[in-house]
Order: sequence, then structure tokens, then C-alpha cells
Amino acid sequence: MILHPGIIALLTGSLIVVGMLLYGSYLAIIIIRQWDISSSSEKQLALERKTYLVSTIMNFVLAFSILSIFLFIYTVDDIHRLFVGAMCATGSLNANPVGWDVLILKLIIFFLAVLWIAINYIDQRAEDFPLVKKKFVFLLFISPFLFVDTYLQFRYFLGLKPNIITSCCGALFSEEGKGLASTLSGLPIKPMEYIFFSSIALYLLLCLLALIYKKRLLNCLVGTSSLIIFLVSLSAIISFICLYFYEIPTHHCPFDILQGYYNYIGYPLYITLFGGTAFGLFVGVAELIKRHKTIISVAERLQRRWTILSALCFFIFVLITIYPMVFSSFTLEGY
Repeated sequence: MILHPGIIALLTGSLIVVGMLLYGSYLAIIIIRQWDISSSSEKQLALERKTYLVSTIMNFVLAFSILSIFLFIYTVDDIHRLFVGAMCATGSLNANPVGWDVLILKLIIFFLAVLWIAINYIDQRAEDFPLVKKKFVFLLFISPFLFVDTYLQFRYFLGLKPNIITSCCGALFSEEGKGLASTLSGLPIKPMEYIFFSSIALYLLLCLLALIYKKRLLNCLVGTSSLIIFLVSLSAIISFICLYFYEIPTHHCPFDILQGYYNYIGYPLYITLFGGTAFGLFVGVAELIKRHKTIISVAERLQRRWTILSALCFFIFVLITIYPMVFSSFTLEGY
């Protein structure tokens, strides 16, 4: 295994997460089986205290899992210089294909984690904890993903060999290649620009309408649309956004913008994208669980805040994307 601070942090953190997850899942099963909010027994009071303990544990576990996405990408990008033929994270991931499985799984965990955090945040602010059983059943559903994530990370990092000759982004993110990456690289630039900017504009308008009219349908659309915007934005980054930062019309790699040569612009770009998506999903989830009377006022107050934060994140994301388009002499005319 390559001894790198990022790798050590990821693997150590994953082991801690597994330990806390096992304990949290054990307590969650007890709570699901014995929870009775109408009871005032000593057992019920003990269970109520345990819900705070489990929630605290899971907030830590899921927060680490969300942050580990960025730590994982930073780490695989930083170790690329150890492999012949690698120039960015793509080369490191190709050095052991299990790395791509880890990356995809971490994206899935991100969406599951933000959903659970939103549900738990609202539930803890209600007087009768109406979502306790549901959120802990959901926790048990998420747990296997985190266990598999730890397993795959160990397989990936333990399987890396510095003497491996790997291929990099020039081969993977090529319009002439095969696979999803090549398909996204080959998307027509002008149509993608129209789709991307019009989608963002419509989403910001939708957020504004949701703030003004406070309708159930609008809040659900904010949650659903944030996920659609996330997918459109990732496609746009590969298709044309990164080209303006590289000032090379044929370089579609979404990882090189994370490097110092490009002022690490990829980090605020992706953080605002993920943040806008997360807050948008919060809004949609809150609308779905507002059936309980005790959480209606809490959910509505949080929805307003989350809608503003989602719109703000996406607005900053767009500002970052258009900066090189406005202030650079580079153009994509003819491509």
C-alpha cells in the first residue's frame, strides 16, 4: 500500500465509521423494536436518550462520509505522480479500477446521507419525535453502503502498485473513445450551454416562486430539480465548462481543475454544486414528511432557509463557471 496522509486518513476514518456504525445500528434496532412515544416508563425515557446518542453518532458518521468524497478525490489526484502515465486523478483511478467503484459508491452515499441528515434534523426539533422509527429504518438501509465503501477503499488502496503503467484522462475523456465519459465529452457544446444555463435560470426562478407562494408542488419540484441540475451540471462540466479553464478545446477531464495549476478552482466549483444539490434535496424531503402536524411549522421554517441556501450555492456555482468565459480571451467558436 502507498503510505500517504490522505490514504491513512481515509482508511482510519473508515474503520472508525464502521465501529460507530455497528454500535449505532445495534441501538437503532433496539429503538425500532421498543419505541412507544405514548409511554412514560423508564424504558421509554432511556430510549429517548439513546435516540440523541444514535443521532449524534450518525451525524458524525455521515458528515465524515460526505467529506470523504472530497478527501478521496484530493488523495487520488495527489498520488497520480506515483504512476507512469498518470497526470491527474483519472490515472490513479485507472491504476486500480476498483477506485471508480469507490467514487460511484461515495456519490450514492452522499445522496443517502443528506436525506437522512435532513430527516433527523427536522425530527429532533419536533416535540414527539414522529420520525424516529422511520429514520432508524432508513439508517439500517444506509449502513450496508458504508460497510461496502470501507471494504472497497481497502481493496483499492491496497491494490495500488507504483510500478503500474496506467492510462490517463486523454484516453478516457476523449470524443473518439467509448463509454459514458466519452459520450459526455462528445456532447455538442452550444446545445449543452443552452441546456445548462437555461436549467440553472429555471431552477433559480423555481426557488423564488417556492419562497413566495410556499406551495407543496413547488417545494417538491425544488427537491427533484436539484438532482436534475446536479446531473446536467456534471455533464456540462465535462462537455464545455472545464474547457474554458484549461483553454484547450479537446481536454474534457473533470479532475484537472482540482490541481494547483488551475488555482484549485475545482474545489469551490464542486462544493457549491454539491451544496446546492444537498439543500435542494432537503427542501423536497421536508415537504414529503410534513404530514405530521408537530413538524409542519419546523419544516416550513427550515424549507425557506434551505431554499435560499440552495439557490445561493447554485448562483455562486454559475458565477464560477462563467468567470473564464467572460474574462478570458479563449473561445470555443467553431467547436
